[in-house]
Amino acid sequence: MSERYTCADRDERTIGLEIASTAIRRGDLVVMPTDTVYGIAADAFVPEAVADLLAAKGRGRSMPPPVLVGSVETLDGIADEVPEAGRRLVEKFWPGALTIICLQQPSLVWDIGDTGNTVAVRMPDHELALDFLAKTGPLAVSSANKSGEPPATTCAEAEEQLGDSVAVYLDGGPTPGSTPSTIVDLTNATPRVLRAGAISFERLRSVVPDLEDHTRQ
Repeated sequence: MSERYTCADRDERTIGLEIASTAIRRGDLVVMPTDTVYGIAADAFVPEAVADLLAAKGRGRSMPPPVLVGSVETLDGIADEVPEAGRRLVEKFWPGALTIICLQQPSLVWDIGDTGNTVAVRMPDHELALDFLAKTGPLAVSSANKSGEPPATTCAEAEEQLGDSVAVYLDGGPTPGSTPSTIVDLTNATPRVLRAGAISFERLRSVVPDLEDHTRQ
């Protein structure tokens, strides 16, 4: 049976964060708000938990979840050889709705799917999400919806789709909308946008002039 905590209430928020972080440590799934849409989260370093996340969404290993971090400093612990363009983007747009794809650190012991030794990383601009990440460390997080269905912008929408596959729901109120993060691939010589999202191509290109738009290819 799932538990749900209304985090607008300070006491319930405190309890919810503790219960949710305990759930993550035991390998269960948690739904959390972000600055884009609600996400379903698992411990990135527990392969069985990540497999459960993919199963809850009805998604295979070929679509691995991004990893959310609670600080910019955490990036270098999971990403290898972040290029200067990536540093500039992170400095300008983190925390925020920007996901960057980098080579992963070769020393990492995890299995988040068929990543080709890359990792997609984001630091969300959401107080509750950041407080949660401070307790748990990096989390594998995908949008809290069944694959092919609209992303959840409220906790109730996430619960309706995912039900008891999730142990704890953290209700942080409605998210700003249903627009996902923008994804930039930094693993090639020239950085490129792979998914249009909340941060426009024009804004990104003002920071990285050689950025390419691959969203229509």
